[in-house]
Amino acid sequence: MLQGRTTLSKFLIEQLRGTEDQADLAALLVDVTAAVKAIASMTAKGALGGYLGSLGTENVQGETQKKLDVLSNDAMIQACEWGGLVAGMASEELDEPYTLPREFERGAYLLVFDPLDGSSNIDVNVSVGTIFSVLRHGRLGDPSTSDYLRPGVEQVAAGYAIYGPSTMMVLTVGRGTHGFTLDREIGNFILTHPDLKIPEDTSEFAINASNERFWEAPVQRYVAECKAGRTGDRGRDFNMRWIASMVADVHRILMRGGIFMYPKDTKEPAKPGRLRLMYEANPIAFVIEQAGGAASTGRARILELQPEALHQRVPVMLGSRHEIERLERYHREHDSGTDRPFASPLFKDRSLYSAEGSA
Repeated sequence: MLQGRTTLSKFLIEQLRGTEDQADLAALLVDVTAAVKAIASMTAKGALGGYLGSLGTENVQGETQKKLDVLSNDAMIQACEWGGLVAGMASEELDEPYTLPREFERGAYLLVFDPLDGSSNIDVNVSVGTIFSVLRHGRLGDPSTSDYLRPGVEQVAAGYAIYGPSTMMVLTVGRGTHGFTLDREIGNFILTHPDLKIPEDTSEFAINASNERFWEAPVQRYVAECKAGRTGDRGRDFNMRWIASMVADVHRILMRGGIFMYPKDTKEPAKPGRLRLMYEANPIAFVIEQAGGAASTGRARILELQPEALHQRVPVMLGSRHEIERLERYHREHDSGTDRPFASPLFKDRSLYSAEGSA
C-alpha cells in the first residue's frame, strides 16, 4: 500500500495503472471530489450560509426538496459536465437523465448520484452524505434512459462522501474499499483508511424499529432474535442503531462492523422497497462487497439485479457477511414454508410465579 500522505489523485493513478481508460476514470473521480468539497462547504456553513430549510417543492420521488438537495445536485453537475469525461448524468433529484449542453464534449462514462443522502437530517445537524456510481457508456451520442439501466456488477467505480465532524470520501474501483479524509488546510483528500474490511460476524444492527409491524416475517424473526439477546436463540446480546441517514449508518458499519436493513414492508404496498437501486443500493453494495461484506434484498444479490427503471426501489440489507447470509436463509425458509414459528419475547406469557415474571 502507498505510504505517507497519499492524495486521492495519486492513489487513483496507482490503483488504475494498466486498466482501460485509466486517466479518464481517475480524472472523473477527481471532478466528483471537487463537487464533494463544494457540498462539504455548504453543509458546514448551514444556517450561516442560508442553506437550511425547504424549497416547498417535491422531487420525482414525491419527497420535499431541501435547499441543499438542489444546490448539491447543481454542484455535482457543474463539476462534471464540462470535462469531456461523461456522456450523461442521472440524479435522484431529476425526473429524467441530465443531457449535457451541446457545447460540451461527450465522454466514456455515465455518472449516477444521490447528491445529498439523508437530507431530512440536515436541519438538525446530523451527518449526511453524497453517493455516486460510475458506469461505462458503450456507444456514441447522448445516452437514453435505457443506457443507464445496467446491473451493479457493471459499475467501474462507486463511493460516497460523508459530511460529519470531518469530511470523508470512501470509494472503490473494484480493488478494495478505501477511505480518504479531507485536509481542509491544503484542500486535498488524503488516504487515511486503506483497504477497509467489514468483520464477517457482528452484534450490531441498524433498522427503523418504528416500522416493525410492517416488516415481512423473516425480518421480524431476525430482529426478535437479536432483541432477545443472550437469553434467546442467538445466545449473545446485540446493539441496535439507527441514524436515518444511509451514508452515516453504512459508514459506521465500514468502520466497526454491523448490518444495515431497510427491508420490504407493507407500509406502502405499491413500493417494493424504500431505497433506490441505481444511486443508493448499487453503489453502496459495491463498496460493501469490496470491503468483504455482503449486500442483498433478502432474496437476491443486489449487484445482480437488472434495473427496470431509473428510480426503481428495492429492499436493502447489507454489512457483515454471516448476518446477511442468515437473513437470506430466513427469507428462503419463509418462502418455502419451512420456517419455524417464532414469537417476540415482548409478547411471551408471564406469570407472577414464573421465573421470567419474578422481580
